[in-house]
Amino acid sequence: MDSEKEQTQHLKLYSYWRSSCSFRVRIALNLKGLNYEYIAVNIMKGEQFHPEFVKLNPISYVPVLVDGDCVLADSFAIIMYLEEKYPQCPLLPGDLQKRAINYQAANIVCSSIQPLQNIGVLKFIEEKVSPDDKIPWVKYHIEKGFTALEKLLKDSAGRYATGDEVSVADLFIAPQVHSAITRFEVDMSQFPLLSRLYEEYKELPAFQDAMPEKQPDYKSP
Repeated sequence: MDSEKEQTQHLKLYSYWRSSCSFRVRIALNLKGLNYEYIAVNIMKGEQFHPEFVKLNPISYVPVLVDGDCVLADSFAIIMYLEEKYPQCPLLPGDLQKRAINYQAANIVCSSIQPLQNIGVLKFIEEKVSPDDKIPWVKYHIEKGFTALEKLLKDSAGRYATGDEVSVADLFIAPQVHSAITRFEVDMSQFPLLSRLYEEYKELPAFQDAMPEKQPDYKSP
């Protein structure tokens, strides 16, 4: 046990409490039982553009994981790295088809939903289009993505997204549903499968400990 702590005490996570991308990585670290130093990056104050952070991630997004000499940005890359380096509590099923569904579900979230609701995009819409168009824009893309996830997972879901064990898909779905409910007031009655999964996540300490309101930099909206 002591050797495990020594092995992981050098992990550092640059995170922002409200970032759903950081939320995914926090869940993965918790599930794998990895200790890490939480380093807050206030993206509302522009700290992601400070020169010292840009050295870690030239595109200036959180999260960033530092593991010794290894510096990784992008939540998907970080989670895949953790999965390979720290194999305890596997996050990918052995079945090849279910593994592929996990990749597909994760990519629906991280390419077709979340990037379209990030701060830069919403600021652009507010300035170049209209402040009144921000929330309709976000809801349209969330609901489009959630509709796709419902169809994708209808035959593979068990207790969780692709079976009875937590997998990568769940790490991407949980923060996105949380954001849809708490930030954008999406009507989740349209999405019964995702709603049921979200209720399951509420029972898992690794998910609950990663919640935005439990992070050291949390600020009440």
